[in-house]
Amino acid sequence: MTCYDYIMTMTDVKIAQLKAKLSEHLRRVRRGHTLTILDRDTPVARVVPYEEPGPLRVREPPSGGSELHAVPLPPPLALDLDIVDLLIEERQGER
Repeated sequence: MTCYDYIMTMTDVKIAQLKAKLSEHLRRVRRGHTLTILDRDTPVARVVPYEEPGPLRVREPPSGGSELHAVPLPPPLALDLDIVDLLIEERQGER
């Protein structure tokens, strides 16, 4: 089934049909179409054309925020056991 939209054409294909004609479906994806893979009429995956990632943009933090050194740390956990002993005990069980 093919659905026509304003910009893209999306095709639904069952797994058996995809396996039988994989190269043909990949050619359609290369031309810009989106492919939805169905398992017994249930969508399980979508294959979309690959797009090169654009340049990385670094945003400035929002104004009015706290400086990192001014953010208070959470209080320490009150535990009655030694974390190192617990870690050693856990790792001994793997040997």
